[in-house]
Amino acid sequence: MTKSNFEVLRAGINTTYQDLGRNNLYQIGIPFSGAMDKRNYLLSNNLVGNKNNTPVIEFAYQGPLLKLNGERTCLAITGDVNFNILKKNSKIEKGNCYQTYCLEDGDQIDILSTNKSVYGYLAASGGFEVELFWNSCSTNTKAKIGANNGEKLKEGDSIKILKSEKTYQLKKLNYFNTKIEQIRVIKGTNYDYFSDDGKKNFLEKKFTVSKLTDRMGMRLEGSKIENIIDTNIRSEGLIKGVIQVPADGNPIIMLSDHGTIGGYPKIGVVISADYDKLVQLQPGSIIKFKEVSLFEAENLHKIYSMETQSILNQIR
Repeated sequence: MTKSNFEVLRAGINTTYQDLGRNNLYQIGIPFSGAMDKRNYLLSNNLVGNKNNTPVIEFAYQGPLLKLNGERTCLAITGDVNFNILKKNSKIEKGNCYQTYCLEDGDQIDILSTNKSVYGYLAASGGFEVELFWNSCSTNTKAKIGANNGEKLKEGDSIKILKSEKTYQLKKLNYFNTKIEQIRVIKGTNYDYFSDDGKKNFLEKKFTVSKLTDRMGMRLEGSKIENIIDTNIRSEGLIKGVIQVPADGNPIIMLSDHGTIGGYPKIGVVISADYDKLVQLQPGSIIKFKEVSLFEAENLHKIYSMETQSILNQIR
């Protein structure tokens, strides 16, 4: 039963509902979507005692200003985020990520900005009451699907909070978000379309994250990757993390809301173990690619998953 809600006083730049995403819909053109940084998404829910796939609020750069109306609600913010708790008695409390806070009726939370990163997450104990589309709330604004009619949250919206069935205890996790400059990749299916110099540029030169980056894809700028076969191919299926190279030679990394097919040759794929850190790179960040084998990529995924579970176990 819904007892409380957040009133959106300021929506922020890119604030949406997200969960773990949609499975097995590529054949009808629907990508997985879901939280960009899966680890921080999971940490936010676990800090407030929610199940792993409970809807949260994802925000980018500047987050929302929210006012609580209703019963006492506990929440947590994860990522590298600057935020304040504004009490109704005018007291301002500086917020810390990976720590739970309880708001009373009339209190506000002001998510000012992410700090040298892109995405942050807000979870509330009990979760948010949202519609599911294909068993997921994840909002894909390009396709107009997901909770909130496939739209970003806007000023004046009401975010309904479900009452938690658990007796809640405040928690705190000592966790630090590490940065990444070297992105590990495996060879793409069209790797041999590119010249030796193009391959060398891809694996040895540095690239800059451009401003043309969103939940759909990350465009990079740097040394051109020369194609010697064909700059356009018959459209093929795409996956999250695949790196396409259009005719201008500047690579594009497909992210969570990517199109499911594309006709640019694919030079590589970012390994899943590096994806969470990749998406947190702001425009202007410098990255360099490093090739690993499929066997190495699988082992790195297992290690990253085990690390994530180990961190989650610290909360319980």
